[in-house]
Amino acid sequence: MSRSEVEKGAARVADHLLCDVSLPALVIHRQALEHNIRWMQAFVTGSGGELAPHGKTSMAPALFRRQMAQGAWAMTLATAVQTRTAYAAGVRRVLMANQLVGRPNMALIADLLDDPGFEFHCLVDHPDNVAALGAFFAERGQRLNVMIEYGVAGGRCGCRTEAQVMALAAAIRAQPALALTGIEGYEGVIHGAQAVTDIRAFAASLVRLALTLQRDGAFARDTPIITASGSAWYDLIAEAFAAEAASGRFLSVLRPGSYVAHDHGIYKTAQCCVLDRRSDLHEGLRPALEVWAQVQSLPEPGLAVVALGKRDVAYDAGLPVPLKRYREGDAADVGDDVSACTVTALMDQHGFMTVAPGIELRVGDIISFGTSHPCLTFDKWRTGCLVDEQLTVVEPFEIFF
Repeated sequence: MSRSEVEKGAARVADHLLCDVSLPALVIHRQALEHNIRWMQAFVTGSGGELAPHGKTSMAPALFRRQMAQGAWAMTLATAVQTRTAYAAGVRRVLMANQLVGRPNMALIADLLDDPGFEFHCLVDHPDNVAALGAFFAERGQRLNVMIEYGVAGGRCGCRTEAQVMALAAAIRAQPALALTGIEGYEGVIHGAQAVTDIRAFAASLVRLALTLQRDGAFARDTPIITASGSAWYDLIAEAFAAEAASGRFLSVLRPGSYVAHDHGIYKTAQCCVLDRRSDLHEGLRPALEVWAQVQSLPEPGLAVVALGKRDVAYDAGLPVPLKRYREGDAADVGDDVSACTVTALMDQHGFMTVAPGIELRVGDIISFGTSHPCLTFDKWRTGCLVDEQLTVVEPFEIFF
């Protein structure tokens, strides 16, 4: 028996969610997925930039291939191992939006760089890392593309001052095995009541730094990369980068990831804010990701226990949201609305759901749940089901770390 045959939620082509698939299962609706991939590609292209979707959201090569086929310039990944997974799936240009540390991880990338058709860029923010990378890739007789990460106080990685950026550029220049190819930032760590203003200011400072580095001849490519953007504030980043991208001075690259599956939680809220800021965008992203599970117990009036827990669905940014109820084995592909029900708690394998008045459930009923923060739902699965509008599996797909 192969591993794929014993994975939770495993399915075969032509299986039906209501009668053939062992639940719980991770479900992607094909129509919404394809819409989201087209929508974001059109948005970024229309903004004058390039799209490098963050693959760590899904770690699903089947989705990577769809994103690349729609016109993505590259894939973004977070680790050397993720990069190797993407390479094995046919991706030949990667932005690793992270620092490459540790000789074993450097060796993974060096092995991939033996392929002259593979293009790779990673981030640096400290002279120690610059020195380590310079020494390692000099030993290998290779040249590594690096981008300086610029961060914010209290945020994540990245140089905290413009002076640190300039000093790091000088350190990179002193390493023959390194090539400075761009500058990177991540606005998703900026929060608070003034987030929009602060993000615009951060993006402007990123552009200003890029112009300064270019003026000083720090970049090793004629059209340096300037890149930022998660899945919440991509419109503000596109706006800030647009003028420089249009001038041909820089290659503007946006890196949203969660858009591919979207959600019923934090990114749904963020998308509403994008549409409020951009009246020219008449349609937004659609939730494509759900987790399906069955009612396993009705122990008390008004309480349903569902076979869905912390091992199956993200819970860091909100609990799963009940969407529709289906009867097991039913031929119908339109479920009953149960959005008035509420998941109140999760244990490892159990979900506690308050049943709204007027809704009658049976043991064995199938519930579709929306999620919040898709990355950490994908992370709990090794296989998923891509389904059509009739809830038939059109493609089972693998998920990696």
